[in-house]
Amino acid sequence: MTMMQEFKAFITRGNVVDLAVGVIVGAAFSKIVDSLVQDVIMPLVGKVVGGLDFANYYLPLNHQDTNLTLVEAKKLGAVFAYGNFLTIVLNFLILAFIIFQMVRLVNIARRKAEADTPPAEPPATPEDVVLLREIRDALRK
Repeated sequence: MTMMQEFKAFITRGNVVDLAVGVIVGAAFSKIVDSLVQDVIMPLVGKVVGGLDFANYYLPLNHQDTNLTLVEAKKLGAVFAYGNFLTIVLNFLILAFIIFQMVRLVNIARRKAEADTPPAEPPATPEDVVLLREIRDALRK
């Protein structure tokens, strides 16, 4: 088998296509959740903590003025942008909690659907097994 044939066989396998679909859907879902965190939840968190914006907290490393915004300070030299890091960590924690809640709801719905489905009937016993049981029972008498 040539390398191109192997590659074609690899690409056309179902699980590779499923993975590709999962990545594409995941990327789109990531944008939705990122917007939820940035546009809905973080403004509420900012309102609750008094309008603090951690993104502009930094320590200047090149003797920049500390009254500058982070973008302006970065233009003047290196800065230790710990506030931006804290914002990203907080965004991650909120995102992880939201995804946890969504997975939890899906699992609850699955369990409910499984509970609502009637149990499957046991498969019919093959004729040869039934015949052997009758012979066994006849020999016991």
